[in-house]
Amino acid sequence: MNIHASPTLTPAESALVEAFSERVSDLPGDAAVTVMRDDAVELLKGGLPTRRIEAWHYTDLRRLLNTVPAFEPSAKPDALRSLIDGSAVLRVSNGKAEKASEIEGVAVRRFQDMLLAGDADAALAPVDPTDAVAAVNTAFASDGYALTIAEGAQLDAPIELQNLQAGGQVHARFPVVVGAGARATIVERQTGAGAALASSVSTLDVGDGADVVWVLVQEQPVTATHLGQMRIRIGKDARLTLFIMNAGGKLVRQEVRVDAAGEGSDFKLRGINLLGGDTHCDVTMVLDHSAPDTTSTEIIRNVVTDRAHGVFQGQIRVAAIAQKTDAKMACNTLLLSDDAEFSTKPELEIFADDVACGHGATVTEIHPAHLFYLMARGVPEKAARGLLIKAFLAEIIEELDDEALVAALEAKLDGWFAEHG
Repeated sequence: MNIHASPTLTPAESALVEAFSERVSDLPGDAAVTVMRDDAVELLKGGLPTRRIEAWHYTDLRRLLNTVPAFEPSAKPDALRSLIDGSAVLRVSNGKAEKASEIEGVAVRRFQDMLLAGDADAALAPVDPTDAVAAVNTAFASDGYALTIAEGAQLDAPIELQNLQAGGQVHARFPVVVGAGARATIVERQTGAGAALASSVSTLDVGDGADVVWVLVQEQPVTATHLGQMRIRIGKDARLTLFIMNAGGKLVRQEVRVDAAGEGSDFKLRGINLLGGDTHCDVTMVLDHSAPDTTSTEIIRNVVTDRAHGVFQGQIRVAAIAQKTDAKMACNTLLLSDDAEFSTKPELEIFADDVACGHGATVTEIHPAHLFYLMARGVPEKAARGLLIKAFLAEIIEELDDEALVAALEAKLDGWFAEHG
């Protein structure tokens, strides 16, 4: 990162470097993995990103990450019921993957075993010198799950990946490969109940003609920092719907890096950010259209109250070869208090000349006329506000076209409203 002149590390930076020194001998991996971990820590020694780095302009990580808790190996998170009944659950508890049951059509492997065998070194590397999320995760990740979904597999039940914490630090990896023509729904849960630093990096390769729905639900407590990253490649005529719900955490940075690499591929991003208290939540997306006839749509809906601050940065890059690209992006925000803030930065970088690309952003409050309309018909004010907010969000949840999944996510909305309404 090397982004500030002073060699003096902050308490959080020092804690990360010291934690690595204490744990490096216990971290799994062959010689190549150890070198990558050392390189990642060298990036951290150069300092966490500040707002001087364009990609971190709205999230000064060096200032916002005030403390880093110590590892608590003996802590045990509570068991978490799956979001959808009947899901195959793969659970990482406080950084350690539990024994996995067999899933028909899916090869499941512990990430720790991949590290020990030297099969995971390429997946560990940070993307660039400002990639603080991957640097932290590369330094400390010791377990997770690697999934390979067979070509043509049609999974009837979702697979749920859980990264659970009970305080301290937890760092997990989830590399997933979906074979050509396969169909799958994957749910990723990030949650816990302690003062924690949690990081998670997922890589997803969607094979030609495959159809994948990936739902990410982040519900860390207000005492936790969550650093998440998804790296995605989409093959020819493949489809990916990525749904992200942020409904917790004190400091959250969720990155999405997508390469629409196959001709005729389609990518949909739908996001809901429920931000209250003193939360700072940053969702940053970089989407590359690098093949002809690709399509994408991104819709982000935000509800911000109390003193929360939200960020959405969305960059769409269209390569010269990617003619006939159709890409649209929108970010809509509902501010519910005078102290709430939301920053939006949409970008288009287009090198092709036959494309249809656009973006838009809105920020508003609950319309008084709409509120009056409901109250005039006997709906109490609090309930009326809840109905209007839920209508604002439920529209994109219902796009998922799965009754069980829609019901589960709407129940999450109701729970958040009950706490913050």
